[in-house]
Amino acid sequence: MGRVIAIANQKGGVGKTTTAINLAASLAANDLKVLLIDMDPQGNCTTGIGIAKEPGMPTVYDALMGVHPIESIVVNTEFDGLQLAPADKNLVAGNLDLVDMDRREFRLRDAIENIRTAYDYLIIDCPPALDLLTVNAMVAADSVLVPIQCEFFALEGISQLIDTVERLRDSLQPNLRLEGVLLTMFDDRTNLTRQVASDLKEFFKNEVFETIIPRSIRLAEAPSFGKPIISYDVRSRGAECYIKLAKEILANEQRTGSAA
Repeated sequence: MGRVIAIANQKGGVGKTTTAINLAASLAANDLKVLLIDMDPQGNCTTGIGIAKEPGMPTVYDALMGVHPIESIVVNTEFDGLQLAPADKNLVAGNLDLVDMDRREFRLRDAIENIRTAYDYLIIDCPPALDLLTVNAMVAADSVLVPIQCEFFALEGISQLIDTVERLRDSLQPNLRLEGVLLTMFDDRTNLTRQVASDLKEFFKNEVFETIIPRSIRLAEAPSFGKPIISYDVRSRGAECYIKLAKEILANEQRTGSAA
């Protein structure tokens, strides 16, 4: 059964969608079958992986509402082994529509239940908010990966996210764990970046990934071409780091699996 990783941080602009796209592609490059699920109403994952938002196209919103089974909305990407469950602006209504629905926190988990065995990994890009869409993603997930930008306010609000994870573990998803904290947009030329990275490692201890994602123009450019960085510029530092992150996650899984 495929492992489900939600990529979440209620703070915007921390490299969340960049991480979702490029981690998914890097896992697929390891000959794994991967489904990228766009749970952000902005739909940046969808356009960033090269899928046009056509009028009337079935999306994650339809799967959450029970209009279409999720397997019928999944589309192929140009990247071998990587498929996408797309999103568009209709998902904005999701938070309101979910409120009065049965099993409102479990809609995504129920939707993917029958397709998990078809994939090795399912990567969920969450919206930048701790709302019902994010709760659905976390309840559906086995673990949460938290990208954090190395800036002055990096730790602000993270305690709220961790608190949400712990509350969900106590109530709706007892097996939910922290996959790890990923330092993003790292610029080692500045004292502030180095200091924030040190503070984060002190705060999160061994839950911080060894892999660090650098600030990179090539990484920022890739989504405008609808490509993951390993398709856009495989020799770039950004591509190298996301490939390394995928290998670190696979190694961690093997280690925890062996220990279980």
